[in-house]
Amino acid sequence: MLDDVDRALIGLMQADGRAGVAELGQAVGLSTSAVNERVRKLLARGALRGIVALADPLALGLGIAAFVTITLAPGADEAGFVAAVMADGAVLECHHVTGPANYLLKARVADMAGLEALLRRLKATGALARSDTQIALSSPKETTALPVDVP
Repeated sequence: MLDDVDRALIGLMQADGRAGVAELGQAVGLSTSAVNERVRKLLARGALRGIVALADPLALGLGIAAFVTITLAPGADEAGFVAAVMADGAVLECHHVTGPANYLLKARVADMAGLEALLRRLKATGALARSDTQIALSSPKETTALPVDVP
């Protein structure tokens, strides 16, 4: 279970993954070595899955955000479909969902040709009965930060 200090550290690291251990320690009232140990334990327990840099999709030329719902064909190789999705760099997120569709994907591509190529790759798995695609016109909020103040 996470205590208040763990939650504070996670929140601070989500806000600025480049923050130094001394800076984190000062913010939560711990020594540098205590913060180091806490972060090590948070990583070991999986409460922190990693410490990464967040790239701007537009700076990388990935101007199209698309959401694709997938309905699998009866008897489809679901594991094969999921493996193909996991291996496809254009797919940022894959969620097994409730409702008429089986999966919801979030993808980032450079242009419509890139989106069409992604849809072709998904269809090539042979698992799809149907796909529906929505393109984001803008993204007023897009974050990776999780709320840390929820007990």
